[in-house]
Amino acid sequence: MAALTIATGTGNWFSALALGVTLLKCLLIPTYHSTDFEVHRNWLAITHSLPISQWYYEATSEWTLDYPPFFAWFEYILSHVAKYFDQEMLNVHNLNYSSSRTLLFQRFSVIFMDVLFVCCKCIDGKKVGKELTEKPKFILSVLLLWNFGLLIVDHIHFQYNGFLFGLMLLSIARLFQKRHMEGAFLFAVLLHFKHIYLYVAPAYGVYLLRSYCFTANKPDGSIRWKSFSFVRVISLGLVVFLVSALSLGPFLALNQLPQVFSRLFPFKRGLCHAYWAPNFWALYNALDKVLSVIGLKLKFLDPNNIPKASMTSGLVQQFQHTVLPSVTPLATLICTLIAILPSIFCLWFKPQGPRGFLRCLTLCALSSFMFGWHVHEKAILLAILPMSLLSVGKAGDASIFLILTTTGHYSLFPLLFTAPELPIKILLMLLFTIYSISSLKTLFRKEKPLFNWMETFYLLGLGPLEVCCEFVFPFTSWKVKYPFIPLLLTSVYCAVGITYAWFKLYVSVLIDSAIGKTKKQ
Repeated sequence: MAALTIATGTGNWFSALALGVTLLKCLLIPTYHSTDFEVHRNWLAITHSLPISQWYYEATSEWTLDYPPFFAWFEYILSHVAKYFDQEMLNVHNLNYSSSRTLLFQRFSVIFMDVLFVCCKCIDGKKVGKELTEKPKFILSVLLLWNFGLLIVDHIHFQYNGFLFGLMLLSIARLFQKRHMEGAFLFAVLLHFKHIYLYVAPAYGVYLLRSYCFTANKPDGSIRWKSFSFVRVISLGLVVFLVSALSLGPFLALNQLPQVFSRLFPFKRGLCHAYWAPNFWALYNALDKVLSVIGLKLKFLDPNNIPKASMTSGLVQQFQHTVLPSVTPLATLICTLIAILPSIFCLWFKPQGPRGFLRCLTLCALSSFMFGWHVHEKAILLAILPMSLLSVGKAGDASIFLILTTTGHYSLFPLLFTAPELPIKILLMLLFTIYSISSLKTLFRKEKPLFNWMETFYLLGLGPLEVCCEFVFPFTSWKVKYPFIPLLLTSVYCAVGITYAWFKLYVSVLIDSAIGKTKKQ
């Protein structure tokens, strides 16, 4: 797929793009970094100074190890390089430790690991369908390499997402090249690096079963059930089992699997993260808040029975809703499964090749983001990056991508709340957004406009929202009494746009599936 074949022959422009974004990342080294910087420093210390039997029990810091074992080993390897920079960063008891050498090491480790993301250009796409390989590579390269969200989350806020997305893109490419075993292996490895990729596991599972374990289709595109291959199912299962055994085996031997899983899936945390992810639950929470205010004003509610816990206090905690029913982890799981089922159904019964898989993968990511438990706002990138691949294929997908990416990227603004980063995030987002819209409009200039008047009005509304939150609200008396209002407004406004993009993509997938079935008949 072109999206993944930013391949040999692209010339010097790709090297220039990669070098340019790397230099930008270096310029961002002195900027603000979040508590995730201390999280990863603490994980370096844990894995370096403690035996493996204590990794998932150590709790000196509040930032305990809560990623899968492969990422823990990744931190272990990094720690053996870190000791040459500053040995003190590897002391478990040096809480909130920081030094110039620690800063340089951690920042450069993220930049270095991004090499895997950049090297997706090396994927050979000759075996991928023509309809996906003849799309403009330059536009796609910019959308991926210069992705605004990935830049600020990894290189300002601080995380290691770039190389993980690189693994995902490599995995997707291998599937499209019909190298299914390699694709399955890479995705299994990815899951044991960061379990958030479980969001898209249903799409992988169904696609592999449908396109690899069944070796033939009927003329109308439906499954030829007799073509089912037990050997291929067993081989796939063996790959997953061996990767899982390598990752979890040591902890199984230590009888620590329950402890590991309790860290990976902390359901005692609240429905929403400290910064509300702009999803369905943000709208649900806002509605509950509005109803509670109205209820108090009309004296339908007793002030003494109103829960004191606030979901906008910046803390991760459980929360009871006031008017609407409180939400449990099981409820969010059921909602998520219901949300992804239609896309899985389409992928199984009405497959549309690589493009159909990518759309299903994006819908799985978006549905999990929309309805999942304790979703981080940064998880929107898991939908934005795959959607980037689709955006250069069809005008309809380009329109959805632009709405999703503009809204999703803006929802990340509260992560960077310090004054020096304000002009940086505004400038970088404007540059990326203007390029994305102008380039895709040019690409599909013979098609109908990418936005209707309502979508245009909504996206332009992000400007006044930013002015209100950053330049007006701080000078009002509400800043002390209602400090959560900018976050609330941002989350709710962006939730509307992301929900709209999710719904629009779903409608597009269902309509295309119906049209495809009609044509075959």
